[in-house]
Amino acid sequence: MTDQTSVTVRMFGSLHTLCRGQGRDTTILVDVGPEGLSARELALRLDLPPQTIEGAFCNGTVYGLSHIIRPGDRVGFVPYGTPGPHRFMLGLYEAGKDDGTHTE
Repeated sequence: MTDQTSVTVRMFGSLHTLCRGQGRDTTILVDVGPEGLSARELALRLDLPPQTIEGAFCNGTVYGLSHIIRPGDRVGFVPYGTPGPHRFMLGLYEAGKDDGTHTE
């Protein structure tokens, strides 16, 4: 259960390995404030290199890094490297085209 300004964030693949190697948790609760923030801003806040993230799952749907994360969301950062057909089926291919420089 989260409070009114937090999101649950999970790291997958090489991002999971990166966090573990730095002694950080791979599932964390992060305060995003009532206004939310973009997935890119969230990644930067967590010291995750945005250029390695292909998509952000938010509540079970994959988005690019410009997607706005709102309080109560469940977020999972997925790095580049997911095998071919899975990238298309999950929507990572399209999400990976979003460079996070525009807003929705």
